[in-house]
This record gives sequence, structure tokens and C-alpha cells, in this order.
Amino acid sequence: MDPEKDKPLPQTSPTSNATTTTTGDNNDDHNTTTTTDDDDNNKKNNDSSSSNERHPDEKSDQDLPQENLGDDTAKREAEPDPDPDPENADPVDPDIKEQQEPGADLQETTPPFSLDLHKVSEEVDQYISTILSTSKGDESAHPPDVPTFVHQFALLIEAKIVDYESEENPVKWSQLEQEDSTSFLEATLRLSSLSKAISELSSEHKHAHFVNRIGGVLQRAMSYIEEEFRSLIEEYRIHDSDHSNSKQPTSSTPNEESDENPPAESAPAEDTNFPGYSEEILSDLLRLSKAMIDGGYEMECCQVYFVARRNALEESLQKFGFEKHSIDDVQKMHWELLEREIVNWIRTFKQCASVHFTGEHKLSQALFSDHPLMSESLFCSLSQGVILQLLNFADAVALTKRAAEKLFKFLDLYEALRDILPIIDSLFAEDSMLEVKREASMIKGRIGEAMIAIFVDLENSIKADTGKTPVPGGAVHPLTRYTMNYLKYACEYKETLEQVFKEHQKIERADSGTGSDYNYQSQAGQNPNNNNNNAVVKQSPFQTQITKVMDLLDANIESKSKLYKDHALSSIFMMNNGRYILQKVRGANEINRLMGDSWCRKRSSDLRQYHKNYQRETWGRLLSCLHPDGLMNNGKVVKPVLKERFKSFNALFDEIHKTQTSWVVSDEQLQSELRVSISNMVIPAYRSFLGRYSQVFHSRQANGEVCKVSG
Repeated sequence: MDPEKDKPLPQTSPTSNATTTTTGDNNDDHNTTTTTDDDDNNKKNNDSSSSNERHPDEKSDQDLPQENLGDDTAKREAEPDPDPDPENADPVDPDIKEQQEPGADLQETTPPFSLDLHKVSEEVDQYISTILSTSKGDESAHPPDVPTFVHQFALLIEAKIVDYESEENPVKWSQLEQEDSTSFLEATLRLSSLSKAISELSSEHKHAHFVNRIGGVLQRAMSYIEEEFRSLIEEYRIHDSDHSNSKQPTSSTPNEESDENPPAESAPAEDTNFPGYSEEILSDLLRLSKAMIDGGYEMECCQVYFVARRNALEESLQKFGFEKHSIDDVQKMHWELLEREIVNWIRTFKQCASVHFTGEHKLSQALFSDHPLMSESLFCSLSQGVILQLLNFADAVALTKRAAEKLFKFLDLYEALRDILPIIDSLFAEDSMLEVKREASMIKGRIGEAMIAIFVDLENSIKADTGKTPVPGGAVHPLTRYTMNYLKYACEYKETLEQVFKEHQKIERADSGTGSDYNYQSQAGQNPNNNNNNAVVKQSPFQTQITKVMDLLDANIESKSKLYKDHALSSIFMMNNGRYILQKVRGANEINRLMGDSWCRKRSSDLRQYHKNYQRETWGRLLSCLHPDGLMNNGKVVKPVLKERFKSFNALFDEIHKTQTSWVVSDEQLQSELRVSISNMVIPAYRSFLGRYSQVFHSRQANGEVCKVSG
């Protein structure tokens, strides 16, 4: 006799105790149900579960040899003993056989299609309630055994999954009827509850087997749900507006002579349907996400959601023409190309704030309404990536080399940040995204500092313009045209620049205890003709900056007027430039209100003085020829002297005409004013002189002289 065969069998679990135990020398010759059946069945079930996890497309349990999960005692009693040698079979105690637990004999199984899922589900729910009530009661109580219908329930759900994941005819979530999808989600949740309940029940081997079995089916069910959730959430629709055909605003340089405002940026075509899910898909997404979270797969659910929505946002950025650029790329970019990128950036930023972020916020709140912290975390994570990407571009632009022509695009960037950041702040909790909010505020401040520096550069460029070559003909100097057009366009951003300079002034005052550079008193305040000379008019920081630039321009133009040797031409130069400045101020409402009526009146007075200087220098000498002094001697006209006077007048008139023909007066109104003033000054004096002394000469000659002067 083999000594190993005489050893007593190991202690078995309560389920295996219910099976028939035999002793004797012929144990190896018998095929009756023994205590090792449970171990064999456990091994089979574990192998099946593991196989299902590793190879979801392999045959299901329906294709495997069926196990007996029923409790059909009568059937078992009616069946013949499978032992080929009944005489050598160990006797089975009928009392013990009657006590055999359902599900212990797993060699045969009831086919899943013959089971009623609704009935089995009710039994599982009752079993879960029993476990929960037992766990709340006496902890020392013996835990109930796992009944057969638990394994039957797992088989039924697994059969559904196998059907849904069929390679030949897979079933998508949208193809399921409402009743079928609801039943599947309820069954999945029931699997999760069952797994948790049995896990908490006992750690014995028999319970661990069922936990593994149910956990494998649950994982397979969740894999299907996760894949369908991914498929549905990736079915977003993006509004495809034709940005390639939209006209981009052209860059206006300060030298352009146009009274029209620069073309406004075309507003982005907003996709009000973002994120583009139908009500039906939203409902399915909500149900699937709830099933994953309730089943303990919240991490997988969040990961799928985050990746899909991140891809959707990035695709939206590309639709609006915005591309990722490093700081080095932006630094090396030509300004014309960078201008277009800034336009795309502004359009994208506005669209994200007004539509995309709002849509993402509503979507996360809808799908995770029962989990507000999860919803807020997902929304913040998605938005933070996009916002930082947009802010990095704005920061890179602010760090580019300063140039006067960049001011207006910097202003557009600044206004976009100023107007959009409060909208974005309203979407987040007060204590969230603090780092992003601080970064946005710092970038906006750097753009403001860049604009302040551009105005300082403008001042320096005016001071440095010390050319020694006068403009031919006394025309408007290019510096005057550039500066006035620049200030005119800058004043169209008056409110924004007021804000920028006020913030800069606060920083200066905080950094130094001596005040700021804006304690500046303009030349208008120092005018000795001002009756209230001691009173200093309080100006805003930006108004002070504009006044300072204007005073620097006036000083520069006055110094350039001294380059002309002809004083009359110097006066023409001052009139041309002064009239151009005044017309630019009066022609633009913003800069006109900024400079004020007092400044315009003083400028008009200066122009009248330049006009008088021109008349005196040019036509005063001519009119001296018509003066009667020295023409009379002893009461008679000295003909040679009179004749010389006429010759001098004609010669001087010809000289003036020849000289001033090349002079430039571009303003038509100024031309008219000069003609009228010259006519009013010269013609009456000449007529009076000619009428007084015409009888001295021959009438023909006199008429010739008159015609010559008139010509």
C-alpha cells in the first residue's frame, strides 16, 4: 500500500465539505466526485478568467465544456455512476450527498441562453443584501457560501460581452436599444457591487476564486465601456470656417497719408455648437462615465476624457491658424510674418475664452455632475495647457526687439489680455489656476512696459534727428509726418494707453520716492501770455506723454527752420509744418480732445505769426518801392527817381516770383490764405501808387507796367 494514499485528506472549505469523501486503497481507481473537485474547478475557472483577460477575442465559456452549476439533485441521482467499476467505488453517504452545496459540482453547467438574466439578477441582488447585512452583524458569524447563480450571472454577462466584441459583427454602443444598454450598465454595476461584497466577506480560498472570476468579467465589461466611451467622446464636430479666405488686416505705418481708420480685424466665426455633441451622445457619455466611475474605473474614465478633449482643443487651435512657436522662433521671425501670427493669436484667444473654455466647462460639469471636484480638476487641467500655450506666445512677442511700428500690435495683444482674462477668471474657482493667473498678469505687464519703452524710443528718435540738410521748398518735414501719424493712430487706443501709463506711473512711484517722469510741464503751461501762468493744468499720464512728444517735435522743427538762409522760406517751412500738425490734431477726435482747445488756439496764433513774418520778409521790401518818400523835390515829381522806383519794383517782383516758384505749400487752404493776403497787401498799394503818379508817364507805358505787375 502506498503510504501517501493512507494520509488523511487536507481540511477543506465548507463548500468542499459538502461533497462526498471516500477512503480506501482504491482511491486512484475511482472517478466519483471528491474533495479535489473544487480545486480542479477553481483552477479551470481561474484559467478561463485569465484567458479572457489576455485574449478577449478567444472563444467564450459557451464554447468550452460546460460546468454543472445547477442544483438538480434529482438529475444527479438518476444519472448512472460514471465509475467503470461500480463494485470498487467508495460508498457515498446519502445524508452527506444531500448537503452538497449548489455550485460545488462545476463539471457541468447550465447553458447561459437557458437562464433568465432578470431572475438571476434578482437573486444576486438578494445575495449582496445578505452579505451586507451579515457584515454589519456578528463578525464572528460564519460567512455564507457563494451560491451557483453567482457564477451563472458572470457567465451571462460574459456571454453578452463576447457577443458585443465579436470580430465578425461587433456591436457599437449606438446600436444597442435603450433597454439593452440600460440592462448592461446595471449588470456591470451589479458585478462591481458583487465583487466588493464578496471581497469584504472573507479572504478564504473559495471566496477568492469567485472574486477573481467576477473581477475578470468586470474588467472585460469595463474595457468595452471604456472603448465605447472613447469612441463617442471623439465624435466631436469642429466648426470649419474658411479662415484662409478671410482678409487679414494690413499693417498701417505712421507715414501713410490717410484719414481713414486702419481696417478692423475681422471677428472670428464663433462655433456656438462647441464642443459639438448631440443631446443623444451627451446622454450616452453621461451614462458611460457614470458606469465607469461607479465601477471603480474613474482614473481610466478621466484619462480617456482628458486625452480626447485635449486633442479637440488642439485641433481647434489649428483651425484658427494658430501654431506652436518657441521663443527663439518668435525672436527670429520677420515682423510682417509675426504680425499675421499676432492676428491669428488674438482671434484664437478670443474664441477660446468666449466659446471653447465655456463649452469645456459645461461639458465637464454635465458628464461629472455628481463629482464636482473631478469636473473642476479636468477642466482646469485642459484649460491650463491651452492658456499657457497662448500666454507663452504673447510673452515671446513682448520680448522681441523694440521698434516703433510694433506699438499697435502690442496694443492689440494688451487689449486682448485685458478683456479676455477676466472672462477666463470667471470660469475658474477663486483659488484655482493661481499660477496661470499670475503669469498672465505678469505678461500683460511686460507688454505694457514694452509700449512705454517704445514711447521713450520715440522721444529719443526725435531728439536724435539733427539733420543739417533742409527740406527743399520748405515742405513738411518727414519727421513731422511720421510723428503726427504715429500719435494720431496711437490716440485711437487712448483708453488703453491711459491705463498702461497709469499702471506704469504707479510702479515708478513705488520704485522711487521722488515721483515719476510725468511731473512734466509743457510749453503751453510756460507760455508767458498765459494769464494764469502759475497754474499748472493737471494732465493724465498719457496726455502728458503726448504733450511731451509734441513739444519735442516743435523744438526740432524750429531748429530745422534755422537751416534756411531765407527768412521768408523759414516762415513758409514753419507754416507748412505747423498747419500739418494742427490739421492732424483737428482731424482726429481722440487726439483733439486730448490736446484741448487751448492748445489748438495757441497753435493757430503761432501760424498767424509765421504768416506775418513771411509777409514782412517778402512783400515788405517790395512795398518799400512804392513809398512816396524822395519822389518830390520843390513840389514836383522827380521823374528819374520815379522811373527808378518802378524799375526796382518790377525787378524785385520778378526776383520774388522766380525764387518762390520752387517753394512748396501743400495745404490748399494755406495756399488760398497766402494768395488772398498777398493780393490784399500788394495790389491796393500798387494801384494807389500808380494812380497817383501815372500822369507823369505815357499812358501806354503805364498800362504796360500795370499789366506786367498784374501778370
